[in-house]
Amino acid sequence: MRYRLVFAALAAACALTPQLAAAQAYPAKTIRFIVPFAPGGGNDILGRVVAQKLNEAFGVPVVVDNRPGAGGTLGTDLTAKAPPDGYTMLINNLSVAVNVTLYSKLPFDPLKDLQTISLVGRQPNILVVHPTLPVTSWKALHALAKKHPGQLTFSSGGVGSSSHLAGELLKVVAGVDMVHVPYKGMGPALVDLISGQVQLSMSTMASALPHVRSKRMRPLAVSTAKRVAVVPDVPTLQEAGLRGYEHSTWYGLYVPAGTPRPAVDRLNETVRKVVASADVKKRFSPQGVEPASNSPDEFRAFLIAEIGKWAKVVKAAGLRAN
Repeated sequence: MRYRLVFAALAAACALTPQLAAAQAYPAKTIRFIVPFAPGGGNDILGRVVAQKLNEAFGVPVVVDNRPGAGGTLGTDLTAKAPPDGYTMLINNLSVAVNVTLYSKLPFDPLKDLQTISLVGRQPNILVVHPTLPVTSWKALHALAKKHPGQLTFSSGGVGSSSHLAGELLKVVAGVDMVHVPYKGMGPALVDLISGQVQLSMSTMASALPHVRSKRMRPLAVSTAKRVAVVPDVPTLQEAGLRGYEHSTWYGLYVPAGTPRPAVDRLNETVRKVVASADVKKRFSPQGVEPASNSPDEFRAFLIAEIGKWAKVVKAAGLRAN
């Protein structure tokens, strides 16, 4: 009996050896880090911070690859179809959950074709307007929108993006009619706002802050229930008079489904350390971003809940993308 136990123990150890070796060897080459939106947006800003820290932690290049288009679905599909070897990663916001209902047919299923790694952060949206727009408060903007229905335009990072949904939610809660103008990311969306081609945006905080600080756009309110430390003088929409409005953006990391579990676990462990580091907190804070992390299974459960939540919002608002 003793020999059988010893043999079983040896067999189990031998079975674990390749897994342990794989975990220790990973990563051994360049990691492609896909951002499914244009440079200058929240995904891009946060993604570059995380990619740099992963590069430092792993000692291999982590190369950011911007693949904008179709509200983040192009870059997400590219990730879903990549080899499941741990060398293609994706950062995306809540559009992963929203697009399931928003698009009549997606080329991928996020729950079947993507492996969750971890959340990395959350941030508010901020209502900003072109400086020439004759409003300095939410109440003044609300009155202007009521007086001129369908004439004000708001830009977003794309159909189904956080800035799009924040704007649509604003329309519903406030009872105003404004025209949505989608772009391939918040970077170009804010460029056109600065140039005056659109009047306002419910931008992600990280994207808008540099332009707010340079006074190229005027902040009216933040989307969260509480004020944001980096813009303490900007009221919440609820404080400004729009009761029942609250919205924030989350960001998470993914790899293709089928990626070996040792690689998934190594990524999760490293990402959680990175997000909890003092340097990342220091770099996220000026962007109004609160670091966040969880396990792959916890993130998957969160994603499932978000898909259900946003399905109700998308259907209620009658939103649809081609």
